[in-house]
Amino acid sequence: MMTIIEKSVLAMVILRVLSGSIEVSAGLLMLKLNNLEKAFYINTMLALVGPTALIVTTAIALFGLADKIPVTRIICLFTGITLIIISSHIK
Repeated sequence: MMTIIEKSVLAMVILRVLSGSIEVSAGLLMLKLNNLEKAFYINTMLALVGPTALIVTTAIALFGLADKIPVTRIICLFTGITLIIISSHIK
């Protein structure tokens, strides 16, 4: 029996695996460099990866479900994502 994987789900999985691989690689690089300043710089660059992956995977899902989800719920989801991103950049 063969299972067909939806294109949207496959795209989301690939993006999340790529994002996770970047995170793990950055952690290992920080460990290898063993330098606080360089680790801080790498961590700062990672601050772009997480929110970008969140936005893109959510957008893929919403485009795939656009005909099944009411517009008000889509607006609420994007508002929530926006608030998450804003809160992660507040110091």
